[in-house]
Amino acid sequence: MLLRHTPKEIKERTAITINPAKTCQPIGAMYASLGIHGCLPHSHGSQGCCAYHRSTLTRHYKEPVMAATSSFTEGASVFGGQANLVQAINNIFTVYNPDIIAVHTTCLSETIGDDIPQIVAKAMTDGKIPDGKYVIHANTPSYAGSHVTGFGSMVKAMVDYFSENTAGKREVYNLIPGYVEPSDMEEVKRLANEMKIDSIMFPDTSGILNGPQTGRFEMFPEGGVSINDLKLTGDSAATIALGKLSSEPAARALDTKCKVPYKLLDIPIGFLATDRLIMAMQDLAGTTVPYSIELERGRMMDMITDMQQYLHGKRVALSADPDQLIPLVEFLISIGMDPVHIVTGTPGKKTEKRLRELTSGMKSEANIKVGANADLFLLHQWIKNDPVDLLIGNTYLKYIARDEDISMVRFGFPILDRVGHSYFPTVGYRGGMRLIEMILNALLDAKDRKSPDESFELVM
Repeated sequence: MLLRHTPKEIKERTAITINPAKTCQPIGAMYASLGIHGCLPHSHGSQGCCAYHRSTLTRHYKEPVMAATSSFTEGASVFGGQANLVQAINNIFTVYNPDIIAVHTTCLSETIGDDIPQIVAKAMTDGKIPDGKYVIHANTPSYAGSHVTGFGSMVKAMVDYFSENTAGKREVYNLIPGYVEPSDMEEVKRLANEMKIDSIMFPDTSGILNGPQTGRFEMFPEGGVSINDLKLTGDSAATIALGKLSSEPAARALDTKCKVPYKLLDIPIGFLATDRLIMAMQDLAGTTVPYSIELERGRMMDMITDMQQYLHGKRVALSADPDQLIPLVEFLISIGMDPVHIVTGTPGKKTEKRLRELTSGMKSEANIKVGANADLFLLHQWIKNDPVDLLIGNTYLKYIARDEDISMVRFGFPILDRVGHSYFPTVGYRGGMRLIEMILNALLDAKDRKSPDESFELVM
């Protein structure tokens, strides 16, 4: 039943991936595009690819995700998609009237070798792009990287196309949030406001993929970074980039293009990563840490102290994106838990090195696998051979959780069977409190469920 056929015996695999721990680049590029106000993402490839990308984001966010496609047929697949894209640009601006079209490529168009800048230039020459409207692009073949690197490529495209030096440097700071939830982006902005920092966040999906129910459909909601703000990023005093894979490419490009220095940090999941973000904001802007933030940190510490006995020594298996996985592992270790099995499908030697450094002080060496063969099949085999108390990861881990009767905390992307992740953050101190609550509840629910009558307690 389900995954119960998974064998315990582990064999080296190089030619097959089973239940991959990632998805494709265009999904991340589409998500980043939605963080620009008035933007319509465009998938340059087949209709089926675009449908998959839209449906995955729609199921995760429980919001209608709009996107267009070049709708390749046999002819475009052989001779190239120039005619399709030029016609699509004309149709999109005529029918939907977005401020900007963000084109991302797919396996098919990348294999053909379509030159997107040349095609966009032809559309401009032919008068298909109205005055004051924009078309940007990112190359995101699905056979390389993952949704995380696709996100990073599209964010870099925002810098390449828009960032410029205009009126000289301003005391404004760019925030590149990484591949996180709209609620997490809101929380990072709130922390910056608490620190009295004037900031530009890009991309910014808050208000777009976690907006209110008004009874009216809006093709382009109020949220998202404006094109004008994207242009002003070149005048900012500095950039804080959260997450190496998803944010550093854009930050580095902005430094090269407009001489805006950047500071690379982990996504602020847990105490230490959030502390580093707050200290970086304090150092860059010369502000002081307000009591309101100290209060949040103290509350988070109090929660851990109150329930430490149920966290200490618990063994955890994780699957997540690298930029989230690194601070999450650091956080679990800091509260006394043992992340013993760790996989991420996004390739990167530096990711594996960092994870091994973080887990080096544990009693036993952690199982860590990074890249295409780091799949959920291998994670399940590790768990069969060396059981854990808790699973943390996206919805696809629920099959392992069911088959092995392990408690699970849903975290990361995609989460298809629950709601709340787009409204409640897991970053910052407030997000850390929610994450601790989720972990504690999962462990205590398991304790209640499995305890014999004589040790079934009213007060834990």
